[in-house]
Amino acid sequence: MYCVRKVTDDLYWIGGNDHRLSLFENIHPIPKGVSYNSYALIDKKTVLFDTVDWSICREFLDNLKFVLDGKDLDYIVINHMEPDHGASLEEVLLRYPKAKIISTEKSFMLMRQFGFDIDGKEIEVKEGDTFSFGKHEVVFVEAPMVHWPEAMVTFDKTNGVLFSADAFGSFGALDGKLFNDEVNFDRDWIDEARRYYTNIVGKYGPFVQSLLKKAAPLLPDIKYICPLHGPVWRNDFEYLIDKYDKWSRYVPEDEGAVLIAYASMYGNTEHTAQVLATKLVEKGVKNVAVYDVSNTHVSYLISEAFRVSHIALCSVTYNLGIYPVMHNFLNDMKALNLQNRTFALVENGSWSPKSGDLMEQFIDEELKLMDVLNDRVTVSSSLNETTEKELDSLVETILDSMKK
Repeated sequence: MYCVRKVTDDLYWIGGNDHRLSLFENIHPIPKGVSYNSYALIDKKTVLFDTVDWSICREFLDNLKFVLDGKDLDYIVINHMEPDHGASLEEVLLRYPKAKIISTEKSFMLMRQFGFDIDGKEIEVKEGDTFSFGKHEVVFVEAPMVHWPEAMVTFDKTNGVLFSADAFGSFGALDGKLFNDEVNFDRDWIDEARRYYTNIVGKYGPFVQSLLKKAAPLLPDIKYICPLHGPVWRNDFEYLIDKYDKWSRYVPEDEGAVLIAYASMYGNTEHTAQVLATKLVEKGVKNVAVYDVSNTHVSYLISEAFRVSHIALCSVTYNLGIYPVMHNFLNDMKALNLQNRTFALVENGSWSPKSGDLMEQFIDEELKLMDVLNDRVTVSSSLNETTEKELDSLVETILDSMKK
């Protein structure tokens, strides 16, 4: 049985939702599920824009059959060949063997690596190439490393639809809703959209900036943005593009916001982090988020690190080193190219506190364009009157840094 949504008069969403998958890419928790978006265009020629993950292949094929309504499938445009979108390609070809595949050279290479039989079906396109399906004419724009090297986006010049591949996507199942104005995006979706971008695409900010520059001339003509995950956008494009511009330039989304990430073994460092948060709020910093790195998946920590301008790391010393999960958080910041943040450091150690020096060394040597505040606080086992006063001094230093 089919489940489709109309995007325009002759374009249909034929994807599906997955609430059974617990880890996206077997690493990122998706408690709200995920959508796999695919689109079918019914013109003089019929066109499928990308396929879906194997997990929803059966319903996807039912949707495609319904929309085609007895017609054959003429073309398959593959914007992105990662298996969560390309896995069902071979099943489509088995049912519609006359269909030709339109994609990039590197995409065809990946299809062969995944074992797909595509010989004689390839139509290779490059930057700026156009193709007509009848009244609809599309132009192809290469988008390498957003976030795989073969990626491209496709713009339909007739109806103003931008098929944006993984760009502008989000975690979260659609559950009947399709368009951005059918949801409260800023309340219910922005955190998952940020977490998706920062953990999946975040490393490749310069490539996203390149794509945004190439897409800028198209912006006045764009009427829909159709990503491969999450809602279809049909208005408020400036909101979405502003987020992508900031994230890809590693500019804080919320200036004056503070992330406090703590690593605590017996609760003393946690208490210190809570006292720090309280003092900041009392001084007027309302946007303060506190996370236990041991109980928070690092994808959420990375998302918050991209959002805020200031990060306070509070860590015990463990085997004369940084607490392992805090070290993992720092390594993920490095891997995902986080930049342009201000750090405050709080260390704890009962007999040889070392984590402060080691965290500062990591930030200075491994991360880019970071500022570490001088007023580090050292806690010896638990907070006392002396270290509480040092926390007061650290709060003032954080506030002063926000004025620069």
